[in-house]
Amino acid sequence: MAQRIGYVTLLVRDYDEALTFFTQKLNFLLVEDRRLSEEKRWVLVRPPGAEGGTNLLLARATNSEQTSRIGNQTGGRVGFFLHTDDFGRDYQAMVAAGIKFVRPSKKEGYGTVAVFEDLHGNLWDLLELKATSPEAEAQEH
Repeated sequence: MAQRIGYVTLLVRDYDEALTFFTQKLNFLLVEDRRLSEEKRWVLVRPPGAEGGTNLLLARATNSEQTSRIGNQTGGRVGFFLHTDDFGRDYQAMVAAGIKFVRPSKKEGYGTVAVFEDLHGNLWDLLELKATSPEAEAQEH
């Protein structure tokens, strides 16, 4: 059996605002931007170098319940993990782009990590795993 997660939905206020943030501040690549109706688009982005991985589906909130979840989709926990092969490079680029880090970088047993907010306040880890961490080893297989 072969399965994988294809997309993860992220609720946003506005498609273009979200696209600007992800493509210009985080340097994500636009995978697809297709109009589905007058008000709905199918917008996929992904980090550079993540071909074949999970894409982020940017979904504009369409009702008050969805709008109430923007920026807090995981109840205040880190909900997204952006892995990097060079923490220092990406951390410095993100700081220069104005990304707000809410927890400073630190070295942990599993690697180097810092927590940042996206444009709506969702929490993300920027994470460079140590090659010897169980998570890094699992990704290699």
